[in-house]
Amino acid sequence: MQSGYYDVTGGMVTQFNRLDMISQNLANVRTDGYKQKNAIFGDYLRLAQDSRDELPLANQTREAARFVNRTVNRVPRMVEEYTDFSMGPMERTDNPLDLALSQENLFFAVETPSGIRLTRNGAFNLNEKGELVTKEGYKVLSSSYFKSGQGVTIPETALKVTVDRDGKVEILEQTAMDAPQQSDELMIVSVDNPQDLKAEGDNLFAMPGKDLAKEMRPVQNSGAVRQFTLEKSNVNPVMEMTELIETNRLVEMYQKVMRTQMDDMNQDAINKLASLKA
Repeated sequence: MQSGYYDVTGGMVTQFNRLDMISQNLANVRTDGYKQKNAIFGDYLRLAQDSRDELPLANQTREAARFVNRTVNRVPRMVEEYTDFSMGPMERTDNPLDLALSQENLFFAVETPSGIRLTRNGAFNLNEKGELVTKEGYKVLSSSYFKSGQGVTIPETALKVTVDRDGKVEILEQTAMDAPQQSDELMIVSVDNPQDLKAEGDNLFAMPGKDLAKEMRPVQNSGAVRQFTLEKSNVNPVMEMTELIETNRLVEMYQKVMRTQMDDMNQDAINKLASLKA
């Protein structure tokens, strides 16, 4: 068996996965609130060193070293994927329904057909019922959601909408020109460990295997809400393009090694074996 061929195949699959991740980041360079995906790369030998005490031979012995060298191939692999939750740049807009969060580990909570999800994308709109929703139509939750089941509603008669830094929504109506009234308050939440969140479609985050409604923590008086502002993607396109070029070159190198393994080495072995005299 040509173990080298399988090692190269494993490395090539890893680079294909890396290409998928880079492509996703580049495709969302202009997506509001998008958080960059990254990965940690390692190899099976490095992973084995973390559990050498479980080997069938005593550790730190020549026999154990031979066992590792014989059974573990140094195949590069994607050890772990994670999300970079660092802040993206802020951009001013003319839309009063554009909101941003100026602190890390804070999220807007929205209601989807699959349950509550979190997002950093504050490019909101109003639906036909006057409810504050995402561009995909998911209802933005109010701080009283678990009591009332309602989202944030802005009446049609509102002439002006103001959202303060704690997420309190005030409206100025035609019937009360000089007396702004508090309409509702946005649900701003945090989680104990943001890396437990997993990205899914529509720029939303879920927490697989857990009830997100129980894991998130409502934050009162956050002082982090910015009206007329959107947080842009934190993807660095220059760095991503550099990694894209590097990954493509690695794929080409793996292809060349595979051709060498299958064509040149095999052909050389056939020629030599065929020339042997009985």
